[in-house]
Amino acid sequence: MNNSAGNTARLLWAGLRALLVLTVVCGVLYPLAVTGVAQGIFPDKANGSEITANGKVVGSTLIGQRYDLPLKKGEETAAPDLKWFQPRPSNGLGANSVNTQYKLILSGATNRSGDNKDLIDWVTAAKKAVIKDNSVNGYTVRPSDVPADAVTSSGSGLDPAISPEYADIQVHRIAEKNNLSVAQVQKLVDEHTDGRTLGFIGQPTVNVLELNIALKQLVSGS
Repeated sequence: MNNSAGNTARLLWAGLRALLVLTVVCGVLYPLAVTGVAQGIFPDKANGSEITANGKVVGSTLIGQRYDLPLKKGEETAAPDLKWFQPRPSNGLGANSVNTQYKLILSGATNRSGDNKDLIDWVTAAKKAVIKDNSVNGYTVRPSDVPADAVTSSGSGLDPAISPEYADIQVHRIAEKNNLSVAQVQKLVDEHTDGRTLGFIGQPTVNVLELNIALKQLVSGS
């Protein structure tokens, strides 16, 4: 009986020692080593690819944002602030969508098929809104001008970028709303268009946050 109790105690003590050692190695030393290497090699990416403006962190190059007017009393969804470049929809436009405000706690697609009525209604409404919002004096957006990313969300619903085509159809509105010339705004878009990775992977993109920061600087003259 005593031998059995002693063996049990030794086994428990061995298990406890293994737990302590593994906790220190895997829970403390390994995370510190990985963090140290990441901070030394690519600190910007390790810290979340932060974007700063005037010395203040305003977002990340990896996460999209909304640019809306202040929410009015009685409104459930704020209207877009049309003086800024707008991102792509964040997983639908209706009350049944997954994430309409780029909330980081939510990520994922609506998982609705191409013939789903709700999805068709959202895309139709989004297309009408894009045409209406971006058709200004002397410039009319045609239905065929509206790219897919202007009316559909990304797989994550948090995509920070839009296509150059979507940025281009917003240029005239941005110029009008900010008292700028079309050429000035188009130059901003061209300067903030990133090409394909390695020249052949993916499609050209425009980071909306970086573009709006540049727009703000242009408007303020700083």
